[in-house]
Amino acid sequence: MGAGVGGLVGALELATRGFAVTVVERAGGPGGKMREAAIGGARIDAGPTVFTMRWLFEEIFAACGESLDQHLRLSRADILARHHWRPGQSLDLFADIGRSADAIGAFAGSSEAHGYRRFCERARHTYQTYENSFIRAERPTPFSLMRDAGPGGIAGLLNSTPFSTLWRELGRYFRDPRLRQLFGRYATYCGSSPYLASATLMLIAHVEQRGVWLVEGGMHRIAIALARLAEARGAMFRYRTEAATISVSSGRATGVILSDGERIEADAVLVNADIGALANGFFGLEVANEAPKAAPRERSLSAVTWALVARTGGLPLVRHNVFFSDAYEREFSDIFHAGRLPSAPTVYVCAQDRGARDLAASDQPRKGPERLFCLVNAPATGDTHNFDRSEIEQCEKRTFGALERCGLRVERRQEASLVTTPKDFDRLYPGTGGALYGQANHGWQGSFRRPGSRTRIAGLYLAGGSTHPGAGVPMAAWSGRLAANSIQTDLGSTSSSVPTGMPGGISTRSATTAIMGSR
Repeated sequence: MGAGVGGLVGALELATRGFAVTVVERAGGPGGKMREAAIGGARIDAGPTVFTMRWLFEEIFAACGESLDQHLRLSRADILARHHWRPGQSLDLFADIGRSADAIGAFAGSSEAHGYRRFCERARHTYQTYENSFIRAERPTPFSLMRDAGPGGIAGLLNSTPFSTLWRELGRYFRDPRLRQLFGRYATYCGSSPYLASATLMLIAHVEQRGVWLVEGGMHRIAIALARLAEARGAMFRYRTEAATISVSSGRATGVILSDGERIEADAVLVNADIGALANGFFGLEVANEAPKAAPRERSLSAVTWALVARTGGLPLVRHNVFFSDAYEREFSDIFHAGRLPSAPTVYVCAQDRGARDLAASDQPRKGPERLFCLVNAPATGDTHNFDRSEIEQCEKRTFGALERCGLRVERRQEASLVTTPKDFDRLYPGTGGALYGQANHGWQGSFRRPGSRTRIAGLYLAGGSTHPGAGVPMAAWSGRLAANSIQTDLGSTSSSVPTGMPGGISTRSATTAIMGSR
């Protein structure tokens, strides 16, 4: 977890600015939640599958003197996602607003198409209101939002209706409940329920409208590119190395003690792990109070996922596909109130061999097996509930039964399938119960409950998707940059230019060291 995307960006930024950086990561390589599953000879994205906010990564790469396009091959998806409800009820959402409006008009009527255009404008204004005052800010508060907005910006804050739920506000634009489902699903991008999350999350719609990108070679290539750049600037990566304790002396973090007893001295310690690990004492009791301890009911969504290689038929797929529950409110009630797997799940299917623009090809039957990643939302109770085989088999039956009801056949083979449950996610990311997005963003204060990069202990910093500005690959990456900025401000750097790494990972730079904590 130390080499998750937040830690990787933090390491890259600090190494570029002249700090000596050591990254410790208990896994065998970089990526964190941006992980791959190996099915035979196939490599399948088994974590995040959607790449957005390209402009943030362009800034990150430019800050170290590089171009994003030099390291990653990206193609923009023409179809953001294909959505299904029942047989014959399917809707494509396009990168072009006009095409989407036409599709919505044909699907649900002209008034809904008009509502969609109004919704897009509202989402755009909401994003513009919060981009600088919240997303890019170091540690925003309700007061700082009002202060920084100024007289003209306060109207924008109020128009974003932060005290209303996303589901309620969607009713102002869409009468068709299927469209409210479609756009309410954006709450799940940060692990929340559309019935409880703030209406400000509609800004995610604008983010997707500005571009959903496919990464050649898979999302894991982002982690590899960041790690290689950091190494080229002198950062040292120690994989299969577990941090056991953060040492504190005289109120200041002074280093990390590894699970084998080795001690690494440091002037700054950057913890890129879920804050649940910190709060639950997995890095030592001296630092446990530096992150809020979330009650199980405050956790974000977990998931049950299937990474598989299988033949499909009966229904054309694109890269991103959503099969909606016919009992949407009950799905979230099951998860957040009853703490159980949903009886009628919504299913996400990422068909990873489908390209960005091959709409015609996507409508044709595939001649052979293809790589799929299927996901249903689940409660984050992996630390208290076993999720035994019979329960998962029942969930699998419901999940693939929902696909079949919409017309999609998936010919699964047990030897070509990897199932991951909330219990597995809790084992991968300790202290979380399997929550994949930190705390849920429920209520208007939800976004402000995430800690910023600084803690009350000097020299101890935080990054990752459970910290500000939030969950998701772009937000976690930006948290790494915010943490690097905090470290440089607090410690300073002796280097004013991009340093040159020397062979063997030795660099001519300041002796100040930042450690990315992992467990």
